[in-house]
Amino acid sequence: MTKVNPVLVEVIRSGMVESYHRGAAVVVAEDESVVASYGNVDQKIYPRSAIKPLQALYLVESGAADRFQLDSQHIALACASHSGEAYHVSKIESWLQRIGLSDDALECGAQPPSHRESREILIQEAMPFTSVHNNCSGKHAGFLSTAVHLGEPVAGYIDASHPAQQRVLKTLEELTGESVTGIHPGVDGCGIPTPPLSLRGIACANVKLIAGRFNSETRGHAATKIVEAMAKHPDLVGGTGRFCTFVSQLTGGSVLVKVGAEGVFAGMFSGTPRLGFALKIDDGAIRAAEVAMGRLIERYCKLELNELNALRPRFNPIVLNVAKREVGEMRAVFA
Repeated sequence: MTKVNPVLVEVIRSGMVESYHRGAAVVVAEDESVVASYGNVDQKIYPRSAIKPLQALYLVESGAADRFQLDSQHIALACASHSGEAYHVSKIESWLQRIGLSDDALECGAQPPSHRESREILIQEAMPFTSVHNNCSGKHAGFLSTAVHLGEPVAGYIDASHPAQQRVLKTLEELTGESVTGIHPGVDGCGIPTPPLSLRGIACANVKLIAGRFNSETRGHAATKIVEAMAKHPDLVGGTGRFCTFVSQLTGGSVLVKVGAEGVFAGMFSGTPRLGFALKIDDGAIRAAEVAMGRLIERYCKLELNELNALRPRFNPIVLNVAKREVGEMRAVFA
């Protein structure tokens, strides 16, 4: 980072600050004006999985979703970092069959489910972890669907030079207003290119998505389908106990958030006014990212009192010792 970011989250033990997490965050309005800004929100970061809803746009725009009769569950999975639970896996397996492929076509790599019970069942039954269990397999199924639809090579669809990834990079440029042309992208955990983008640009892209602010009717329709799918199927976007799922279920889909690796979050609020969010914790700690994201939601999304009370344990969690006794708390410390 080229600028020292402020402390966003503190970890308190027995009344003393034990640890802290620096980071940056931004909230933007529908006209892309900045509602709130903390730290260097113009510093480029790797957004990782936080931009999956943006990466999924072309699945709908291209006509692939219509051709293969993909429903809102498929679209939600294209935006997901799922937990590898049985209902995630079975839906993606049937999706691949629908486009005439098997899980061998997925180039995201095999990964054990992050959902503990699902992982333990596979271990007990001596079943292998496959690429379908990968938290990004829905996004990859989306890329494969557009490639098959457009008659493009399936092999190598994760390469930066493949048309599927070139379309994604172009879409991200259009939505964020930031050029990635000539910039060598990073490689995400699932193998696809992840271009450096600013938090401000990511937040602006998200508010466009929630507001449907596009000159193209086709893109506006695609954005609506993605937002509706994420709101309708929060269990597919994340999974049991996951923060993204919890927030959407709590707010009836008016607040949608998407986690990314290394302490990144992006989000959107469909209330009044419509808002876009993005944040990054400098040290990559997901525990701090959830606290900071929860605080932004609490501060800017005009939740009902019962929603706030339910959200509070996520943005002001207690710290327990091994005996499950309360010994401290985590708290967001930005205004």
